[in-house]
Amino acid sequence: VCKRMDLVCQRMLNQGFLKVERYHNLCQKQVKAQLPRRESERRNHSLARHADILAAVETRLSLLNMTFMKYVDSNLCCFIPGKVIDEIYRVLRYVNSTRAPQRAHEVLQELRDISSMAMEYFDEKIVPILKRKMPGSDVSGRLIGTAPVPGPSAALTTMQLFSKQNPSRQEVTKLQQQVKANGTGLTALKREISELRIKVQEQQKQLQDQDQKLLEQTQIIGEQNARLAELERKLREVMESTVGNSSGSGSSEQSSRKRRKAVESTDCPRKSKRLRNRK
Repeated sequence: VCKRMDLVCQRMLNQGFLKVERYHNLCQKQVKAQLPRRESERRNHSLARHADILAAVETRLSLLNMTFMKYVDSNLCCFIPGKVIDEIYRVLRYVNSTRAPQRAHEVLQELRDISSMAMEYFDEKIVPILKRKMPGSDVSGRLIGTAPVPGPSAALTTMQLFSKQNPSRQEVTKLQQQVKANGTGLTALKREISELRIKVQEQQKQLQDQDQKLLEQTQIIGEQNARLAELERKLREVMESTVGNSSGSGSSEQSSRKRRKAVESTDCPRKSKRLRNRK
């Protein structure tokens, strides 16, 4: 193969993987911007399947990144499975162009198959070849500036160091599972924190409403107290006026009785004189 053509193709494949990552991030931002904040409302939203498909594509991209990009950054190889890039583009374009897409496992079946086959083939067939080309991994046993020691012990130590520096496929899968579990736990914690914040905001709103009601009730109580004081004052005035009228009427009756008695006493000698004259 022409070396210039090989370099151009490697550059195109590496750039294609980086571009599809950026395109996926853009699609995910657009969908998240249209989704509601609450998790319960997202499940019934029309873009729920879009979000599920994009989340599954994100996990696939992270797995591919962990598998290939360590060797790509070391300039030992390029991003080999170009068909995976084409399939990711197909899925993303399908998500952007369809309002009601199919379920995530139906859309991503082909992508999961070819990406899993590509990663398995890379780990089994290509990684052992690339490990020999990595710096500081000579077969003679020169690792980190140590001189090689002849004999079977040198070969054993070399294999042990290789196993420590480059983990196996099982260890990588375990790490990926741990990362995934940590990610799910983190999303659950974020969800709980958001729910707690919403509850705190609702409680603060309820407290503000209760404070407002208390202020209104205190105002009403103050107005009622003022009315009661005014009614008590008017009642006192009425009672004082009635007491004054009753005392005035009693004194007038006594004076009239005294006048009647005086008139009768003056009339008595006149009547007696008249009776005498008649006799």
